Amino acid sequence: MITAVKPLMARAQPRKPAPFLPMSRAEMDALGWDACDIVLVTGDAYVDHPSFGMAIIGRLLEAQGFRVGIISQPDWHSAEPFRALGKPKVFFGVTGGNMDSMVNRYTADRRLRSDDAYTAGGEGGKRPDRCTVVYAQRCREAFKDVPIVLGGIEASLRRIAHYDYWSDKVRRSVLADAKADLLLYGNAERAVVEVAQRLAAGEAPRALDDIRGVALFRKVPEDYTELHADDLDSADEGATRQKGATVIRLPALEQVEQDKEAYARASRVLHRESNPGNARPLVQRHGDRDLWLNPPPIPLTSEEMDAVYDLPYARAPHPSYGEAKIPAWDMIKFSVTIMRGCFGGCTFCSITEHEGRIIQNRSEGSILREIEKIRDKTPGFTGVISDIGGPTANMYRMACKDPKVEAACRRPSCVFPEICPNLNTSHDDLIRLYRKVRETKGIKKVMVASGVRYDLAVESPEYIKELVTHHVGGYLKIAPEHTERGPLDKMMKPGIGAYNKFKRMFDAAAEQAGKKYYLIPYFIAAHPGTTDEDMMNLALWLKKNRYRADQVQTFLPSPMATATAMYHTGVNPLRGVRHGGSDKVEAIKGLRQRRLHKAFLRYHDPDNWPVLREALIEMGRRDLIGSQPHQLVPAHQPPGTGKAAGTRRPVRPGEKTQRFTTKGLRVMK
Repeated sequence: MITAVKPLMARAQPRKPAPFLPMSRAEMDALGWDACDIVLVTGDAYVDHPSFGMAIIGRLLEAQGFRVGIISQPDWHSAEPFRALGKPKVFFGVTGGNMDSMVNRYTADRRLRSDDAYTAGGEGGKRPDRCTVVYAQRCREAFKDVPIVLGGIEASLRRIAHYDYWSDKVRRSVLADAKADLLLYGNAERAVVEVAQRLAAGEAPRALDDIRGVALFRKVPEDYTELHADDLDSADEGATRQKGATVIRLPALEQVEQDKEAYARASRVLHRESNPGNARPLVQRHGDRDLWLNPPPIPLTSEEMDAVYDLPYARAPHPSYGEAKIPAWDMIKFSVTIMRGCFGGCTFCSITEHEGRIIQNRSEGSILREIEKIRDKTPGFTGVISDIGGPTANMYRMACKDPKVEAACRRPSCVFPEICPNLNTSHDDLIRLYRKVRETKGIKKVMVASGVRYDLAVESPEYIKELVTHHVGGYLKIAPEHTERGPLDKMMKPGIGAYNKFKRMFDAAAEQAGKKYYLIPYFIAAHPGTTDEDMMNLALWLKKNRYRADQVQTFLPSPMATATAMYHTGVNPLRGVRHGGSDKVEAIKGLRQRRLHKAFLRYHDPDNWPVLREALIEMGRRDLIGSQPHQLVPAHQPPGTGKAAGTRRPVRPGEKTQRFTTKGLRVMK
């Protein structure tokens, strides 16, 4: 059975904090340590700041009385760098870093990135592909008998069998590949404290099967009833509620490898069982072993969030980096996180899978204390807070009006297809916080750079006025993602009407404030469920509204996201999944079609005109080729432009020309 939740700091044993958690034997000697209790291995440069996961976990464990060391971006070609701090007495904690290592290293077109924002000097190549797996294996080589605990977003999003975009195949749980003992998913503060204390007390990793947010390999206990979501001929999907201890059996690794509907079913069930108020354990067969996932962690209270953010961070990169710039640190060093989580449920996003949909908030006092620390201790501060927000800027203190309803809810989103009437959408607490921050001595300007959920913002004209009058600097980035209902439904995003309403309110507030401010809308190309016609209509909307996107985003199938299941399977897991009864989704997989969708977003770029003309002709829309205001691309190519876009791979003798089809319209590939 799952253990009762203890207050996060209930068993804290504060010790004198280290200036920085040690990264060398010399630093350990200076602290008088003969050994570390816990060694954290991370794919990021070590920045001792609460925006960096290894710093939060390290300082939290330090507050529990443990001696914590950090191995940052070790050379993974041998086990020797993993012995740098000696043998840890309790466990190795392994994380890929603040980003998934594959997302960090590769673009949506699978091209290798040349830089890394989480590395000193922005240098690329300082971490391996599938960072968590490689580091864990080297830790095992370094000290075979030390328990290995995985955490961070890379492990969290790979906790079950998952589609891997970069190898184009289904991979088993990262726990199996890494040969680790435990995996902690989601916001892991509660779990890591419990794991550390119990391992230090002599318990074996396999005995920690009663901790929320833990995944491990174990047998299903005899007193549990199995609900079979792996039966694809049944419409039940394991959703039946039964008395007593129950566990839901997901389709097995071998089943999801071979049957795409089984993969979509597993994705659907995992997301359905994501509310910590009613989630049940999940089990998935991997060969001859069962992978067991306990229900998600209970969200932190405001008092616990405050305790995490009030820990004695140095609020700077480790001194070993000298004067080298760490781009991610430069970006966030004057920003403040006020909340975690997101109840939007956007299918292409991984926030909900990792942080959960219940908002976890800091108190005003904790936030104001951090702003004072930034003002007093961060070099280069000029009085401007660069961002005050979180995954979404304006979900602070929003929650279900009834805790009982919240605990029983199984909806994947609180705002789709429309805002739930049980959701408290008041922005009053956030407005009051903004005003108190502005009143803080030494603060000249407070920016909101986190994404604003505009369908919530329109519920509070006062918030929009406050935002525009005091917290916008020239332009505000916002993400309608598309204009067409087909892809928006697959994204679980509101219609473009909500964006238009927000824009009218934004423009009116800017005019009233005497400001010239602009909205910069973000859109996604090649999302599952998007047709060529959808992208064409989006391009026409962009031209009509005089938007010219300099940078555009092509859908990247991140592990475990609902949209990734759509991309891989061609099945919509937002609806029931069973053999012969699944809702189909058009996936955009061909490189040329993905580039075409991206080209529609940059209709104004001459390099894209050849491929757009070709596509429009094939779509029977020659009327959109010409120089009239309603037309999308000119009929004639300016000299010296469009060469790259117009280049086509020659067809080899005997080779068939590949094609892709969208709504019956055939376009050359």
